[in-house]
Amino acid sequence: MRHRKKFNHLGRKAAHRKAMLSNMASSLILHKRISTTTAKAKALRMYVEPLITKGKEDTTHSRRVVFSYLKQKEAVTELFREVAVKVATRNGGYTRILKTGNRLGDNAEMCIIELVDFNATYVTEKKAEVKKTTRRRKSTKKAEAPTEVSEAKEEKGKE
Repeated sequence: MRHRKKFNHLGRKAAHRKAMLSNMASSLILHKRISTTTAKAKALRMYVEPLITKGKEDTTHSRRVVFSYLKQKEAVTELFREVAVKVATRNGGYTRILKTGNRLGDNAEMCIIELVDFNATYVTEKKAEVKKTTRRRKSTKKAEAPTEVSEAKEEKGKE
């Protein structure tokens, strides 16, 4: 019986599923963006987000725990050096899933899963949109006064 077992088994045995998710998580950390099916992406999100949270604390224990999941030294190094530094202020939601349509062969729903802080188009747009606004009315009298004074000085200089 599968009562109260919420995660998606993805049609694979446990060892195959763990190996696949480990490889996909390593690829996501190394390349910052991968294309896969939506079901695998949702399973990968549940797998990789706790690892990124663990990566924020750079201790020997957390490195060993993350290595037990990823099993690739390069991916662990990348996670602790680059990814954890960028997501240090973020409280969660490190990944984004963008649906791209259906696959031609079997009509499977495809998507792109990416790390949020590494997409340059979204990060630059977000910074560009931020404007400092005030609710005060702009004063026209103060803005006009210096121009009149400077014009008066120029006229005196000509005479």
